[in-house]
Amino acid sequence: MMEKRPEIANSIITGGFQTNYHDVGAGFPLVMLHGSGPGVSAWANWNKVFPLLAPNHRILAPDMVGFGYTDRPEGVHYGMDVWVKQTIDFLDALEIEQADLVGNSFGGALALAVAITNPKRVRKLVLMGSMGVTFPITYGLDRVWGYQPSLENMQELIGIFAYNQGMMPKELAGARYEGSIQPGFQESFSSMFPEPRQKGVEAMAKYEIYLREVRHQTLIIHGREDRVIPIETSMKLTQCLENSQLHVFGKCGHWTQIERTEEFAALVHNFLTIDPLYSRQ
Repeated sequence: MMEKRPEIANSIITGGFQTNYHDVGAGFPLVMLHGSGPGVSAWANWNKVFPLLAPNHRILAPDMVGFGYTDRPEGVHYGMDVWVKQTIDFLDALEIEQADLVGNSFGGALALAVAITNPKRVRKLVLMGSMGVTFPITYGLDRVWGYQPSLENMQELIGIFAYNQGMMPKELAGARYEGSIQPGFQESFSSMFPEPRQKGVEAMAKYEIYLREVRHQTLIIHGREDRVIPIETSMKLTQCLENSQLHVFGKCGHWTQIERTEEFAALVHNFLTIDPLYSRQ
């Protein structure tokens, strides 16, 4: 009997397809939205922080359609509106009226889009190496979105994602490569961000003009040495989001939750559980 992959957990109908998701811990709902790298899944992005946040938060981490082990319906046109609808359908299916959202990169842009289009469904926001504003595409992001499956290419990407590749788990590149060659993975991935990939950056910033209307308490986290999403995006976000704060990790790349796991989890937990003074002013 084939051993079940840890990436595959629960399944629930969201609209017209099944979404694979993780449901761990107890407490106020915390929806964790993954990034858009090749071979990504909710498990690949977030599993290291699950045990740190689960004692105080009910973590719900879905694979967004086109990624991971969620269904890939024929004819779906991947885009922000599809992912926003899936997120709301996901909350509805679980009968969750309101949740905190944590978004990594692409997931940050999605979290912002959900907060803008469905503000009452969101309590607080955490954006990590987030997209959601326009910027000239970086070499790193162009390489990520232009990935062609091979272990060598995946190892190159790990080096782009991380400040110190030597600190990455040795099995990470292999696991992400294996994820990228699962049936249907590369086909959907390569269709999302075709050349010229600057258009993908603009698509992720679809709701940028509404950022100043966001009133949610927002924690913005960025690695100073991020070579995928430049730190300037988070500087721009904190200027636009009225109730935001920015935390920068030095000697850290794009994967804050992997490179600085314990510090990241503590920062997120404190932000979500402590009521800041400015919210009472």
